[in-house]
Amino acid sequence: MLLYDTYNLGPLSLKNRVVMAPMTRNRATADHIPNKLMAEYYGQRSGAGLIITEGTSPSANGVGYPRIPGIYNKAQTEAWKQITETVHTYKAKIFVQLMHTGRVSHPDNMPVGTKVLAPSSIGMTGEIYSDKNGLQPYPTPQAMTLTDIKQTQEEFVQAAKNAIEAGFDGVELHAANGYLLDQFINPCTNQRADEYGKSLENRSRFVIETAQKVAAAIGACKTGIRVSPYGAFNDMVAFDGLEDAYEYLAKELKKLQLAYIHIVDQSDMGAPEVPTSVKDKIKIAFGGTIIASGGFDAQSANKALVSGMSDLIAFGRPFVSNPDLVYRMKNNIALQTADFNTLYTPGEKGYTDYPYIIKNG
Repeated sequence: MLLYDTYNLGPLSLKNRVVMAPMTRNRATADHIPNKLMAEYYGQRSGAGLIITEGTSPSANGVGYPRIPGIYNKAQTEAWKQITETVHTYKAKIFVQLMHTGRVSHPDNMPVGTKVLAPSSIGMTGEIYSDKNGLQPYPTPQAMTLTDIKQTQEEFVQAAKNAIEAGFDGVELHAANGYLLDQFINPCTNQRADEYGKSLENRSRFVIETAQKVAAAIGACKTGIRVSPYGAFNDMVAFDGLEDAYEYLAKELKKLQLAYIHIVDQSDMGAPEVPTSVKDKIKIAFGGTIIASGGFDAQSANKALVSGMSDLIAFGRPFVSNPDLVYRMKNNIALQTADFNTLYTPGEKGYTDYPYIIKNG
């Protein structure tokens, strides 16, 4: 029953060790404002002890995709309140994932007057979808100046403050999957020659400083972070010294006493498997709560908890089509299959219309 036991995440008491992983679903308005449909979606899945929302932009410059939510203005902050209130009604906790997409963006998806920023002026291969003009090639981003860096960090801080105002229990900094914070860590996207580039210590600086500033603003116990060593999304590649880089990052984050590190292993989706060695190094160096994510079912989740490899287990895709996932796993009930054609389409189809056995389970 370990997966269904309570867990103390700092001052928060979680009703179980099941975490709903962050998943982009593109159901916000064209102006990136959360809505009633999203409140229904998260409320349905509040059987989880902790919900981590879809990637949510901390600034207008950080908007990468159509219809993703933001939390950088008053309208967005107010709109999130209906979601946090709904989740709390069912005794679940909820963190918002702050996701600045960096170079993974296109002007068609961004508010007027914004710019595509990245650590270095290195573009991505392939195309990105926009509601305005369909598939478009990725633009070459502007390399961030030191002023850009400081401003972006302050945008993360203000977004975190907005999150607390909106009723969130905390925030998760998205330093995974090839988005801005991950772009600073990886030398394939960070070829700077200043204090934010070259050495692993310098490439970690932006992430550590951002985490420190956010933690100082809202509390370290309300600040988590997600990483994806060996992740391959968005043109990311493994690099020499990768394990040393993540061990160093974990040691520095331990000093901040963050709420957790969320490690995502994308090997079930075609990326290289994250070796046990790097997971162990992160866990030992950090010394705090570890959330493991990537291809788990109830059996493998319990095995990971028993082994001590992780403290909480995040489930992503199973939550898409099983709003009552916790109830189904606990009672050995077969899971429903998701319609992947409706993952990112507007409206309730493939979002809130999956049947459930028990509401909010």
